[in-house]
Amino acid sequence: MRKKTCRVCGNNLYDRPLLQYHNMPKAAQFMPDADSIKDDIGVNIEVCQCSGCGLVQLSNDPVPYYREVIRASAFSEEMKAFRMKQFANFITKHSLSGKKVIEIGCGRGEYLSLIQQLDVDVYGIEYSEQSAIECARNGLNVKKGFIEHTDYEIENAPFDAFFILNYLEHLPNPNTALRGLWKNLNDGAVGLVEVPNFDMIVQKGLFSEFIADHLFYFTKETLNFVLFQNGFEIIECKTIWKDYIISASVEKRKKLDITRFYTQKINLERELKQFLNNFRDKSVAIWGAGHQAFTVIALTGISLKIKYIIDSAKFKHGKYSPITHIPIVPPKALISDPVSAVIIMAAGYSDEVKNIIRNRYSVDLELAILRDFGLEIV
Repeated sequence: MRKKTCRVCGNNLYDRPLLQYHNMPKAAQFMPDADSIKDDIGVNIEVCQCSGCGLVQLSNDPVPYYREVIRASAFSEEMKAFRMKQFANFITKHSLSGKKVIEIGCGRGEYLSLIQQLDVDVYGIEYSEQSAIECARNGLNVKKGFIEHTDYEIENAPFDAFFILNYLEHLPNPNTALRGLWKNLNDGAVGLVEVPNFDMIVQKGLFSEFIADHLFYFTKETLNFVLFQNGFEIIECKTIWKDYIISASVEKRKKLDITRFYTQKINLERELKQFLNNFRDKSVAIWGAGHQAFTVIALTGISLKIKYIIDSAKFKHGKYSPITHIPIVPPKALISDPVSAVIIMAAGYSDEVKNIIRNRYSVDLELAILRDFGLEIV
């Protein structure tokens, strides 16, 4: 049955496929021999596009061996030389000397053997048992495995860097693979993710590039989307190898540290209380009945010092501040019920409010403005 939703973002695929090919090769690998040729039949494929993220993909089921990596390109001396230079530059650029790196889907170790020649601690994971055994015979530290779920544990993790080279486009659940990998990486880990370049395929009209093995056809934009939504920041994304490959350097996204907000809150609380101590209780007003003012009042514990909150919005008049229950009044209260000082908490309108107070109500009233850096006495 044709898949109708995007394998990555879950939105609907467009109702009509972009292309429908009939009697196509059912796989790019495991070609029939003389004994099996009589059973070889073609398949139909549908090339679809997600209406949400725009990712082009097949609606077909994956080929049976999608977990395994098979590389014919490894026999190219030109490719070997290119990869050796590329890997060396990547390791130097990201200061990976002596650190742990892993290739996800390493096949028979074609690229891993090149990486091993560099000054890094090299590991690999490969689903094909035969390929993993061959890697071990060649002195490579490769384990049989496949990231089937987001809690998958890779032996010898965590790693400082990873490589996924022309493998992601085969996987029916790239989110699962990437999120599972993410959990096996050190904070700040970097990676190199490469896929065939669909932008080039479209530009040159390479209709023969579609094959049942490749479920996804990434552009720079859609590859970046998949990587970003699965916890990776894009360092660089470019095309390589005569534009046939999109190569994305990424970094594991760090958890944002905003603990300095606690320090800012403590400093502001001190400044507000120092200012309020100059006046008797309930003789100071706040101008601004917005969320910023409500939060500051609640978190700094100054509500008992505040007589009322002024705001120009009529629909707020007669109401009270959440939690602290300070009455909200119109600006004319400054005349009918005077205060000794006003603290302006009106964000981008604060200077406008200051001018309104000076020009319409009092030139002598003590004023302070809540700025992003703290309390400013004006």
